[in-house]
Amino acid sequence: MLSKRSPYSISFGRIPNQYISRSLLIEDIIDILNAEPVEEQAFKLTGIRGTGKTVTLTSIEKELKDDSRWIIVDLKSNSEISKELVANLYGEVPFLTSFIDTNLNLSAFGIGINIDKKSPTTSMDVILKRILTEVKKRKKKVLVVIDEARKTDALVDFIQEFQILIRNELPIYFIAAGLYEDIESLENAEGLTFFLRAAKYEMKPLNLVIIEDDYERTLGISEEVAHKLAELTMGYAFAYQAFGKYMWETNSKEITKTVLALVDDALAEKVYNKIWSELRAKEKWYLSFIVSKDKMPVSELLELTKTKHNEWSLPRKRLIEKGILDSSEHGTIKVRLPRFREYVNIMKNE
Repeated sequence: MLSKRSPYSISFGRIPNQYISRSLLIEDIIDILNAEPVEEQAFKLTGIRGTGKTVTLTSIEKELKDDSRWIIVDLKSNSEISKELVANLYGEVPFLTSFIDTNLNLSAFGIGINIDKKSPTTSMDVILKRILTEVKKRKKKVLVVIDEARKTDALVDFIQEFQILIRNELPIYFIAAGLYEDIESLENAEGLTFFLRAAKYEMKPLNLVIIEDDYERTLGISEEVAHKLAELTMGYAFAYQAFGKYMWETNSKEITKTVLALVDDALAEKVYNKIWSELRAKEKWYLSFIVSKDKMPVSELLELTKTKHNEWSLPRKRLIEKGILDSSEHGTIKVRLPRFREYVNIMKNE
């Protein structure tokens, strides 16, 4: 008998009770973070909305918080990043609170107290370097985490400063998670060649066999229905949660029209409406042809649209970068998002 509360969740930003961990990716990043000597100090997580970037970040943080060597600071792209980092270190780490009060006058930034009446320290670069030197003496490490990272002047400045800090062999590390286009915009920003070279992890589809097994055990459904459900998710993390949630809440043992309608509504409201609103007219136009089949040869698309390769190349590139299209099979394209074909068919008729 299923309890009333679903273990699946379609709320962004928290770890659901029932979820499939990207354990290999998480273990890989944590192993690199803990490696001696240091191999990498900056990481990028990228993918479309609903692929589990935030959950993965949270899992990495939770594991590192059990290790006393790590100091973890969550920041926002549009904040005064360096100042916020120093303020967090001052407020949350006792040995740094004492160190700053004794050695640094940060009154110009509204941080700390001025015990010795020293002249205010006005360079945030100098402040961070001195604080991280103290962190290094204590054999600890600072991890800066920025979710929903996007190109801002503050983040560009911080990444440039971060590069200087790691050249000085200071123990600061950085993980940024963001949409494909937002991470790419940062990678291509002037002066951020270092960030372009940083380790990059794409949030790829979840394993369908693991999803099938999870559904069968958690929902108490047959292997056949669990298999069909897993295929419907296409490995998309949000769809995995949505199908699980509505199968549970309707107590369905089969995939009903009601379940499909509820999932479609959730996908549209939480993910697809935003994706669709950000597409250009030409991209929407091409999609209206592509969704007529499970997969389509490019030659057929060009014939249907009466267009040439050079006209299709830019929309193709953008649709692939946004995580909407899969072109891994040579000469063929297909939609990689679950129930997105149905969504596009509705939108093109409105």
